[in-house]
Amino acid sequence: MKKLIILLGATCCISLNAQDYSKDSTETRWNMFKYDIGNMFKGVGYSYARPLHWQGKQWAHFGAVIGGTGLVYIADDNTSRFIRNNRESVPQFLRDYGEIYGNPENNYLATSGVYFAGLITKNEKLRRTGVLLISSATSAGLLQQVLKSVVGRARPLANLGKDTFDPFNSSRNFHSFPSGHALLAFTNAYAIGKQFKNPWVKAGIYTVGAIPGISRVWDGQHFLSDMVFAFALSIATVESIDRYLDRRYDEKYNNQTKMVSWNLNFGPGQMGVTINF
Repeated sequence: MKKLIILLGATCCISLNAQDYSKDSTETRWNMFKYDIGNMFKGVGYSYARPLHWQGKQWAHFGAVIGGTGLVYIADDNTSRFIRNNRESVPQFLRDYGEIYGNPENNYLATSGVYFAGLITKNEKLRRTGVLLISSATSAGLLQQVLKSVVGRARPLANLGKDTFDPFNSSRNFHSFPSGHALLAFTNAYAIGKQFKNPWVKAGIYTVGAIPGISRVWDGQHFLSDMVFAFALSIATVESIDRYLDRRYDEKYNNQTKMVSWNLNFGPGQMGVTINF
């Protein structure tokens, strides 16, 4: 039942914004499906190939992400302890939502629902959104699985501290970086948010998409830097694949949105992240 609620919620969110974009088409759904599946695979490949074409600006963004993640990393033990100690003050439904929606199985259930809703109605906006959601989740999801193994960072619950790394350890206790729940959920939120012009709507979508990542910090499964890096990876992946899809579909989102920018703010006894969009 919970999975059904998630699926319907995600589909309705997209459908409400896409209802005016349907257009008649004599093209068969089977041809649309084949075209879309091809774009999913090509979109994943395109995202992996982009670093080969990065120039100064892109490398500067990459450096900012690494630097920002490193700064958050410095305080990981303290922030993890603080967030975990306040876990019980968080409403149970929020903790349950974070665990359910960030699960890969539930994530693909929701994103596939969006895509097939577009395919059935022959709505290009919904179809493209579904392609973006599925290909972005696939690209970022595969990459984070590789990173988890290569980095081999111990989870907070292992009680080994933020500086413990054991690459290629098969135990899930050493698969902390980056957070898969944070990555999948925020990938969806960022892809969906690109369709809306209203910054308050975007902020609401991003906030809902951030909950699964935060919930994993509450539960001691990830450090804060695991979540921050996952968010950055989500944004970069969606932006890359969305640019590719601009060539493949008439519906485009990039002319009405701009990339989210993250700024780290520090002061005496405090640290914060400012998000501009």
